[in-house]
Amino acid sequence: MRFLRCADSGLLVELADLEAVQALYAALAEAPPEGVTDLVPAARTLLLQLDPKRANVAAIEAAVREVEPRRAVDGDGALVEVPVVYDGADLAEVAKLTGLSEREVVHRHTGAEWTVAFGGFAPGFGYLAGGPPELAVPRRVESRTKVPPGSVGLAGAFSGIYPRESPGGWQLIGRTDLEVWRVDRDPPALLRPGVRVRFQEVR
Repeated sequence: MRFLRCADSGLLVELADLEAVQALYAALAEAPPEGVTDLVPAARTLLLQLDPKRANVAAIEAAVREVEPRRAVDGDGALVEVPVVYDGADLAEVAKLTGLSEREVVHRHTGAEWTVAFGGFAPGFGYLAGGPPELAVPRRVESRTKVPPGSVGLAGAFSGIYPRESPGGWQLIGRTDLEVWRVDRDPPALLRPGVRVRFQEVR
């Protein structure tokens, strides 16, 4: 565990892996130290956003070191069901990379309960972890200049849903009409850290 100060309003904690990040995030979300206003997890880091008027950075660092990380209990987060049409441009390629049939790819993607590990890349984009290891595939060799909103993809050990049109290099396996980001919603992001996700095939 390594600590890096981010001016007077942040403290970045570097950890060994995503599992360690999720365990520390779960513990701190339950009982944040005095002066911590928000927690922002990533693949190997956890950013503690601070209130400069109330935060004692040294005391917060000491408190974090003493925290007993805990594994998030299954069912902790809200469940979001995502309807997906599995006709993605890279579905055949994913089947080839995994050694599965296209139907088996769909079956495994819908059969798992995913969890939003962290957000990034674009507002509303959630990195979904917890899927079957056989669906871990590399990003495309060449990124697309435009990926339609609602595209469902795979990259590495993660699945994700593009909240808006943007460039992207994930392997696209399907699409959904579910709006995962809306500025007129509170909160705007549907897929927030800890939220559980189930994909459901629609035709």
